Amino acid sequence: MPDVVHPALYPRNLFPSSNITLFWQARKSPQLADRSPIVPSGGTLGGGSAMNWTVYTRGQRSDFDSWSTEGWSADELLPFLKKLETYHGKGDKDRHGFDGPVNVSKGTHTCSRAEDAFVQAAAKLGYPEAHDLQSLDENNAIERYYRYVGLNGRRQDAAHRYLHPKLYDGDYPNLHVLVEKQVLKVLFDDDKRASGVVYQTNPKWLANPEYLATAYTAQREVHARKMVVCSAGANGTPGILERSGVGEAQILKKAGIAVLEDLPGVGADYQDHHLTLWSYRTNLTPQETINGYQDGRFDIEERIRNNDELLGTNGMDAQGKFRPTEAEVEALGPEFKKAWDRDFKEAPNRPLMILALYTCYYGDHSVLPDDAEYVSQANWTAYPYSRGHVHVTGPSMHDPVDFDTGWLTDAGDVDVRKHIWAYKVSREMWRRMPIFRGELAATHPRFPEGSKAAVIEKADGPVMTDDSSRIDYTAEDDKAIDQKVREILSTTWHSLGTCKMAPRERKGVVDKNLSVYGVKGLKLADLSIPPENVGANTGNTAFLIGEKAADIFVKELGLSSRNESHFQSRL
Repeated sequence: MPDVVHPALYPRNLFPSSNITLFWQARKSPQLADRSPIVPSGGTLGGGSAMNWTVYTRGQRSDFDSWSTEGWSADELLPFLKKLETYHGKGDKDRHGFDGPVNVSKGTHTCSRAEDAFVQAAAKLGYPEAHDLQSLDENNAIERYYRYVGLNGRRQDAAHRYLHPKLYDGDYPNLHVLVEKQVLKVLFDDDKRASGVVYQTNPKWLANPEYLATAYTAQREVHARKMVVCSAGANGTPGILERSGVGEAQILKKAGIAVLEDLPGVGADYQDHHLTLWSYRTNLTPQETINGYQDGRFDIEERIRNNDELLGTNGMDAQGKFRPTEAEVEALGPEFKKAWDRDFKEAPNRPLMILALYTCYYGDHSVLPDDAEYVSQANWTAYPYSRGHVHVTGPSMHDPVDFDTGWLTDAGDVDVRKHIWAYKVSREMWRRMPIFRGELAATHPRFPEGSKAAVIEKADGPVMTDDSSRIDYTAEDDKAIDQKVREILSTTWHSLGTCKMAPRERKGVVDKNLSVYGVKGLKLADLSIPPENVGANTGNTAFLIGEKAADIFVKELGLSSRNESHFQSRL
């Protein structure tokens, strides 16, 4: 599947016609200018790792420690972070792994001009280049980023790096994989022990279009003697549990589902690193961006035949973890300062926002004003205060999902203030970059007439030459930014935390061994389980949870010694 294996094609996974992406439409929200946001997630073998942006970022030390769970502290998880990777970067050897299944590299292409521009502009604003921003400890700096791309330019997704080798090497005859299927629910015996699952064929892969309307196909069962593991992601796992009768009793009864276990945390406290994208005009060439793969200028099949090096990039060469100065904190108002003083001031390991330059335009290329290469500035909150939920409304796959992202619903509007600050910082950077040639007005705020912060649609180069000067914004300008944030706020595809690993009385769903409370033999292993967010793209955390979960399950099943002897026999 080209859109999976070639990283530069990942924006095509956002096309509504994509066969490998699931699209979750949320409730209309007044905080989002009455929009109904849509959140993508992985719908193919390998899940999100098969269709995401392939960004290599780890959480911070304080992130994992904040989970407050035995066995899941940063020091306890570092061996698993090292185990999963073959690292081709410049970070310290004691923090990285060099013989794991997942390669981490720069891929086959780097847009050096964009990378250098981002790094140098950030430095002018006081954000230095880090030695290794993925060490768990460095912060408030930028980095020339690595990606989940091999040295051969191929995506390093979970299916290709973990599963495919075992399917093809002949050493695992009991490993069976069913694709194009949907898990309806988990089966339980009279002792509330998980005994299997009910599944059906995904109707979009069937010839009869009527199945799309009913979502009904013949159901089959697979039975388990020892353990059932659910790993359908933060959006999908709650639905499987609820259709199985595990969840908040009131929600289940309203959906017409018999209650097996009243567990209120299921589907609650949804989080996402909500994001704003701002587009800039550049003097980059077509071969320095990945726009040509989206707008039809590149013959994709020909470039694949020729093994074009541009296929081996995700277009994101530099990114940073940013914190405001104390003066900036004060300027963001009393509610923001209260939150900052409580959650960030004495926690220097925690970034407020993550900023990245993507050499790709994610909008409608046909309406761009000229043939310049437009690219995107991505700003997203590391630790959102807003919370949402995802629940079923009935017992079948056809029943609509009650999904509320919760974006920008936090008290005091702290989350939106973060985006206002990040917009100002990133814009200061952009206006200092050698590649700057203007701002795409349609993607920027509608500033009042006469504003000193007005959009510059075209320029001959950087327009800010004094490193100490700053764009002057009025209160009315801030209102314009606030409104634009609400109009364009979107997802990072980082859905998380809907079946938390936490005490049951704190809406926890699983314990430290990933066992679901109140039932037996049922485990969860995906991004639904983090109890607190991470200041990073979540792909690495998903891999980490997989490695840690495997270690737990192997030990519980008594397979460790057998695996060791099997491995030794193959040396």
